[in-house]
Amino acid sequence: MPFARLTTATTPTCHIGLGLAAVGRPGYINLGRDEDLGDDRSVETLRTRTHELLDAAYAQGVRYFDAARSYGRSEEFLADWLGRNPRIDDVVIGSKWGYTYTAGWTTDAEHHEVKDHSVRTYDRQRAETAELLGDRLDLYQIHSVTPDSPALTDKELHARLAEAAAQGTTIGFSTSGPAQADAIRAALEVTVDGEPLFRTVQSTYNALETSAGPALAEAHDAGLTVIVKEGMANGRLAGPHAPDALKAVAEETSLGCDAVALALVLRQPWAGVVLSGAATTRQLASNLHAAVVDLDEEQLSRLAALAEEPAAYWAHRAGLPWH
Repeated sequence: MPFARLTTATTPTCHIGLGLAAVGRPGYINLGRDEDLGDDRSVETLRTRTHELLDAAYAQGVRYFDAARSYGRSEEFLADWLGRNPRIDDVVIGSKWGYTYTAGWTTDAEHHEVKDHSVRTYDRQRAETAELLGDRLDLYQIHSVTPDSPALTDKELHARLAEAAAQGTTIGFSTSGPAQADAIRAALEVTVDGEPLFRTVQSTYNALETSAGPALAEAHDAGLTVIVKEGMANGRLAGPHAPDALKAVAEETSLGCDAVALALVLRQPWAGVVLSGAATTRQLASNLHAAVVDLDEEQLSRLAALAEEPAAYWAHRAGLPWH
């Protein structure tokens, strides 16, 4: 497992990863994006920004970087950075397939990405990822598995993925939607020749959406590395938008709402890597303070009260505009 590299890391931030969804393309659903990125979102401007974030993250102990075929040019930007830093050999690189980016580098496309978990899409996107990341790719994940995804039952696809695993690529999956727990448990049952296919799971978990927690604990107990995405709830837990209870706890800790929100996730015993989705180096530095936040039981109780019903949370998320 490539994540075994993190067990020997000594920095407190080694279990915080950097996700590139917010900087690999000009449009995304995070709140505050206009302020974060401004008007200039050309390919070269976002390439430079991505490289600055990767430089800062690595310098501050981050060792997992997460991209996807649908995150615009995220794989390309990451490959460029790896090419410029050939001596960096202690990072774990993950990407995802299953969505195709269709926005054409605009922010007002009717559809920004199209989902397809077929073998045909896997073959095409695996070749595209290989062309960019080559043997630097450690982890390849099915993007946003739901309980009805054909990726859970397609034996031909499972055989393809098992072949990639036999060649040294770790195979994982990510989840989304109100039935994440069901998708996780179904994926844990997928085997090829009697062996579990998936070695990692990446799911949404944050102060507002905690429903996947028990299933993620089961995945951890089954030996999977758990990666947590959207720990900031697409900006809903950032300072300007944070609930009053989160703002109060942040004030008590003398740190930002973002650090507290991510610390809440980091303290889960099953959380292997928690992703920062920072779009600026300032946000990243603030996010990384999560590694040193200490929350007491009374504070944790107040934050636990923020959890929403999964259906309400995902309905709200679905209504967020692409900025």
